[in-house]
Amino acid sequence: MRFVRPLFVLAALTLTATLAAQESAPQQSAADWQKHYQMGLAHKSAGDLYAALKKAAGGGRVSPPYAQLPDWSGLWTSGGGGSLFGRAPGGATPKVTPKTAALLKLGADLASKGIEYDENLSECGPPGYPRWLAIPFLREFIVRPEQTWLSSETVNNVRRIYTDGRNHPPAADAFPLYYGDSIGFWDKQRLVIHTTQLMTRSMGRNQPEQSEQMETVEIWEKTGPNLITADVWLWDPALYTEPWYMQRRYTQVANPDQALRMNYWHCGENPNNDVHKTNDGGTQYTDFTFTAGDDTAKEQSK
Repeated sequence: MRFVRPLFVLAALTLTATLAAQESAPQQSAADWQKHYQMGLAHKSAGDLYAALKKAAGGGRVSPPYAQLPDWSGLWTSGGGGSLFGRAPGGATPKVTPKTAALLKLGADLASKGIEYDENLSECGPPGYPRWLAIPFLREFIVRPEQTWLSSETVNNVRRIYTDGRNHPPAADAFPLYYGDSIGFWDKQRLVIHTTQLMTRSMGRNQPEQSEQMETVEIWEKTGPNLITADVWLWDPALYTEPWYMQRRYTQVANPDQALRMNYWHCGENPNNDVHKTNDGGTQYTDFTFTAGDDTAKEQSK
C-alpha cells in the first residue's frame, strides 16, 4: 500500500509559520537598501564585488576552527524581504532589459486572468537559485569549517558553499546546475558567497527566465537571536541592465520539544498533487474533478 503524506497539512503549517515570521522580522530601511545597492553599482561584475569583499576582509578566513563559526542551528523559515523584480524599500525597481519588461507585463496580464503555470514547481521540479531564496518551506543551515549547507525541505534542496579555499571549477569542467557552484569565505561571523554555473530557469510564476550568465554575491549573517539576514546582489545581462540588490530574512522556528523536523517534501508523493498545463496556459489537477454543488474533491478512477 502506498503511503500518501498529508502534504496540504504540512504546507498549511509552514505557510502559517512563514506569515508569522514575516510579521515579526524587522524591515530594511530605504537608506540601508540604497547603501547596499550602490555597492553593486560600484563593481562591473559579481566576481569583482566578491574580490573586493575578500580584500576588505584581509583575504577572508578559510576553513576556520569550528569554535569560531556562528551558531545557525535549529529550523528556519522565510521572514520576508525583497524580490527579484519587485519594489525595494524606498520604491526603487530593477532596471531591466526591454525583453524582460515585456515578459513581466505579459506575466502580470496572465496572472490577472488567473492563468499561472510553472514548469519548475508545477511539475515537482526544484525551484532553482536564486528563486530558492524566497520559497516558504522549512530550512536548516549546517555550518562546518570546510563548507556550509543551506538546505530547504522542498525536494531536499541543498546549496553547498565551499569555504576550504577552492575556486570554481575550470571552464572546461563547468556546466549549468539548478543551484550553481558556490564558493565562499568567512569575514568574522559573516559568510560571503559567490555563485556561478546557474541553469536557465524560470524566476517565478509568470516571470522571465534567468540566463546561464547569471552570477550572484551573498553575505549571510546572524543579525539577531532568531534572525539571519542575507544580502544578495544579482548580475544577469539577459535580465537586468545593471545589478539588482535585495535582502532576504530568515527567522528561527520555535521548536522547544524538538518535535518539528526537516522532511523530504515532494509534491509527487501525493497523486492528488499531479498537475498538467491547460490549453489556456494555466494549471489543473490530473485525473481530478470537483463535483458541482459539492465541495468535496474526488479523484477519478483510472
